[in-house]
Amino acid sequence: MFAEERHEQIVALVNRNGSVRVKELSELFQITEDSIRKDLTILERKGLLKKTYGGAMRKRVNLHDLNVSQRKDRNTQAKQMIASKAMKLIKDDDMVFLDISTANLELARLIVKSTLNIIVVTNMVDIMLEFMVPTVSRLIMLGGSFSSGRDGFTGSLTDRQLEDFRFDLAFMGAVGVDVFDNSVSTYMVEDGITKRAALNRSKAAYMMLETRKFNADGTYKYAGLDNFSGAILESAPPSDIEEKLIAVSYTHLRAHETVLDL
Repeated sequence: MFAEERHEQIVALVNRNGSVRVKELSELFQITEDSIRKDLTILERKGLLKKTYGGAMRKRVNLHDLNVSQRKDRNTQAKQMIASKAMKLIKDDDMVFLDISTANLELARLIVKSTLNIIVVTNMVDIMLEFMVPTVSRLIMLGGSFSSGRDGFTGSLTDRQLEDFRFDLAFMGAVGVDVFDNSVSTYMVEDGITKRAALNRSKAAYMMLETRKFNADGTYKYAGLDNFSGAILESAPPSDIEEKLIAVSYTHLRAHETVLDL
């Protein structure tokens, strides 16, 4: 097989599976692991993939979907699965923070319909609107500088209000997660600073994370993986990403739930 043909097949495998391993490629193409590493280096220079420790993954993207309205109706099924798993972590009398996140909007809808007796604190307007029906839970809405694109309040006034809270749980959105750079990112600096303020006042915090976001980046890093208690996913991540999560500080993957705990 010519190198060009092998390169095309490697790129196809990366795009289909999200990631590949050097050892597996070596066995598939019956060439040395060193040769595969050289192939991956060439393909990375061409911008066709991103090399990782022990393999490669799809090239990271930044879709620049800054507005919540652009994302609210996308990947709804995955967000609903994530929200259902998050519900299992909440118990009566908890004080829960929900940040500006379309996955958290799905979680809010479940909370409103439940019999949970909790206090929900949020800075997202759409979440506030979900609570405009009779429900057992109570809502506290944070104010501050309103960002119409973000559909919520951020900035110094919001951060100052967060200083007085101590949350049992916080559920946090992310635009992208790079496990190899220990980076959890969002788009707007103000949103990131507010997210970080909430993290610092939470006994436990979970990323509400579609697995596709392991291949995406925002423009502002607001936390590292080790700032979270875990990640709630709709499905298991690619094996190399899961291995990296474990290597960083994650300890186990719960059966029947895709919740990675730190």
